Amino acid sequence: MPATLTIYDETTGGERGAAIELEFLTDKITVRELLRERVYQEVKDYNVKQSGVFRGLVQPTDAERTLNGFKLKTARQIDWRPQFDAACTALETNQILLLVDDRQAESLEESITIRPGTEVTFLKLVPLVGG
Repeated sequence: MPATLTIYDETTGGERGAAIELEFLTDKITVRELLRERVYQEVKDYNVKQSGVFRGLVQPTDAERTLNGFKLKTARQIDWRPQFDAACTALETNQILLLVDDRQAESLEESITIRPGTEVTFLKLVPLVGG
C-alpha cells in the first residue's frame, strides 16, 4: 500500500505554502529519495502544463523570481536532474532545512518512516538556483 507524505514550504518569516502530497511505494524512504521525488514531480508538472511560472523548491537557471514562483526568461522544458543536484547541495550546505515532524534531517541518507500524519517542512534560508 502506498505511503502518502504531506510536504510544506515555509519561509523564515513563518509563511507556509500550500500542502504538497507525494506517494511512495514503501513507508521507509531516505531524505535523498524524498528530494528526488519532490523535484521530479515539480518539474514534470511544469513541463506538462508549461504555465509560464515554475513553482518549485529550486530556481531554474535563466529564471526570475516572481511573487508566486520563478518565471523562465524563455519558455523551455526543465531538466529535473540539475534541480535535484541543486536541492541536494542546498540541504548539505544548510541553505534549506528539512524538518520531519519538527525534527531536522541531518543528511541525505537519513531514513524517514512515513506514518499517518507525518509532515515534512522545507525551510528555505536562501534562494536556490538549479537547471
